[in-house]
Parts: sequence; structure tokens; C-alpha cells
Amino acid sequence: MYRFKTEQGKIFYQLAHWTIRLVPLSFVVGSLVALFLWLLDWATHTRWQHWWLLFLLPLAGVLIWALYHYFGKDAEAGNNLVMDEVHEPGGGVPARMTPLVLAGTIITHLFGGSAGREGTAVQMGGSIADLFAKWYGIRKEDRGILLMCGMAAGFGAVFGTPVAGALFAMEVLFIGRMKYHALIPCLISSVLAHIVCISYGIHHTQYAIDTRIARAVTTWIPGFTFDLFLLLKVIAAGMAFGLAGMAFARCTHLMKQAWTRLIPVKWLIPVAGGILIIGFSYALGNFDYLGLGVVNPDGHNSIVSAFAAGGVDTWSWLWKLLFTAITLSAGFKGGEVTPLFFIGAALGNTIAALSGAPADLFAGLGFIAVFAAATNTPIACMVMGVELFGGENILYFAVACFTAYYFSGHSGIYKAQRIAVPKLHRTGGRQQ
Repeated sequence: MYRFKTEQGKIFYQLAHWTIRLVPLSFVVGSLVALFLWLLDWATHTRWQHWWLLFLLPLAGVLIWALYHYFGKDAEAGNNLVMDEVHEPGGGVPARMTPLVLAGTIITHLFGGSAGREGTAVQMGGSIADLFAKWYGIRKEDRGILLMCGMAAGFGAVFGTPVAGALFAMEVLFIGRMKYHALIPCLISSVLAHIVCISYGIHHTQYAIDTRIARAVTTWIPGFTFDLFLLLKVIAAGMAFGLAGMAFARCTHLMKQAWTRLIPVKWLIPVAGGILIIGFSYALGNFDYLGLGVVNPDGHNSIVSAFAAGGVDTWSWLWKLLFTAITLSAGFKGGEVTPLFFIGAALGNTIAALSGAPADLFAGLGFIAVFAAATNTPIACMVMGVELFGGENILYFAVACFTAYYFSGHSGIYKAQRIAVPKLHRTGGRQQ
């Protein structure tokens, strides 16, 4: 076989080699995500048409517990297992994780659990990638990259943000460090999976920020124009977004510990969680905080409605946080990210109302910044903002995401995430 002698030739060979490996992986992951999104849409609309399904949520939780108890084994660890396998390859990511998390998430949403979809897509991508790694017979170092590619493919396809998907897979593993050696493979897999997914006719929700309002600028520094007072409001909001992301992560972890301590019989935990969800829904007098929360048949208290002034209740972000923490800590399946979008967009809408800022801009900032805080991935979230809302407000995106990232501390929704560079650094021998 011909060997390239120049560095550029070797790079070309390596990229071509990765592309050949990634095409079938991306096709499978993109197809699975398309199936998942179609089933998720079906489950959501079915629940809207038959609200009595909510009363079966405790039984649905027992079913999910039984599936993982008898067939899941280590698949129960979910995203953390995929991340741990990238850090330190061990027993691998079982292929059964894909059908289990797919079924568990659809059951959760069909019967009214408050959960997301990112976790399902990333777990499917990771388990399929590990299966391909075994088929390819690749070495340990390349297996980690392939797992990251599976994560990127799942994330990019499920949200329609391929560049953010690639960055997320590289950024989420460590706080303060990105695995740049996987940059091109992750981008290839994320873009291809996204193309495959939308080729099935899948449509992602469209969001919009009125840039004419958001770009009212004043020249404060020669050659650089921005609205100083709006920027100060964004910084303050970024602090709040960071605290919200931290609160969600800690609340979910503490509730999981509380369930285990208070209820020794494991299958009763989802029963109790389901009963709590039903109770809170009827206490509030609405079902606004069930499911994804992207849209609401009543047209109020959803991610989409948060982009309009008065589109959400003042405390809707807190209720969504509580509903999701209960759902996921009790053992129901799904992701955290879409609920984080809801929490952030609703909180941003509330802050905008209190501060006189544009509701759509601050909803968009909260959308990405609370996610950045809870996952410690500010760069991926900033780019996601550009992919979803356009690049006109990238300065505000960056400020909100980076501020939220720092103010969330070292907490996060992924226990397998490692600290490479602490957010608190030492200056002059003292920790600042």
C-alpha cells in the first residue's frame, strides 16, 4: 500500500480513512434519531389528546425500571457510561442501550414525564459507535474518538445544530479542556447525521430573535459598537442563568440520593415520582410542565411562547426545573437539555420583563446559557445560539454563556465530566 511521505499527505489519508468509517455510522445514527424524533412527536400528540394517560405514569415508571433491571445491566449509567468509556476504555457501551433508552424515553413522554431528548440521542450515538468500533477492530485510542463521533452525531441530529454537536462532544468530557484531535471526525459525523435525519422529512423547531430590537447600538469605543446598558443587563442575567443551571444539576443529584435513602424498594421510586408529578400538575391546575415543553397546545408556558413578552408565567422556569428533577431522579428516561432550554428561555423572559430588556433576546440567551451552565460547555452553546438564532447577537451569546459557565461553579449534570482546568485559578500563590 502506498505510504504518504509529506505531512499533508498523511493528514489527507487520515481524514479519508475517518470519513470512510464515519459514513455508515452517521447514516445509522441519523436514521435512529429521525425515528426517535418521529416517535417522540407521536407520543407528545397522543398524550395531548388523551390526558388520562398521565394517571398511568407510575405504572410506566415500573415498566421502565423492569426493562433496565432485567435487560439493562450497566446501560442504566446512560451518558456517564459513554463518557467514562472515552476517558478510560473498559467493558464498552452495550448495544442494548439503544433500544432501551429509545423505549424508555418514549414511554416517559407518552405518559407525561418531564424530560428531554439529548440524553437519548447521545446514548444511541455512543452505543452504535461502540458497536462499529468492534466491527472495525480499531485500536483503543481511535475507539475513544469514534465514541465522541457517535455523541456528536446524536446531538447534532436531534437538535439540528451540527457544529454545536461536534463542539459539545469535545467540550463536555472535561471542564476547561477540549479534545481537538477529534475535531474533524466529530464535525464530519455530526454534519452527516444531521443531513440524514432531515432527509427523512424531520423538521426542527424554528426560533427567531428580532435583531432590529436587539441591535440598538451606541458607540462607546471607536470601531466597536454595542448597547452598553443592554450588555450590563446580559451580564447580570448570565449570573442568574449560571445559578439556575447549578440549581438544576444539584437538585437532580440530591433528589436521586433522597429517593435511594427514603425508598429502599427500587421499583417503588418511579411510582412515587409519578405520583408527585400528577399531584403537582393538579395542584397547579395545568399540564404545562410535562413532556418536552417545546410547544404547548394552550399556547402558553413553553419554549416557543417564551420568545414573546408575557408568553410564560413568572415562576414557570422554577416549576419546569422541579418537574424535570423529579422525573429524571426517579428513574424515568430522557435528556436534561430540552428542559434546560425551557428553564433558560422562561427565566430569560422573566428577567426581560423585570429589566425592560427585549423578551426574545433574553429568552434566546437563557435558552443557551442555562444549558452552558449545567453542562459546562460554553463554546458549544455559544455556537448553538448562532446556529439557532443567527449571528447578529453573538457578542451577547458569548457574554451570557461564559458568565453562566463561571457562575455555575463546578457542578454539572454529568458525573463523568472531569475537571481539567478549575474555574478558580491561582494568582500570586493564592486561590482567586
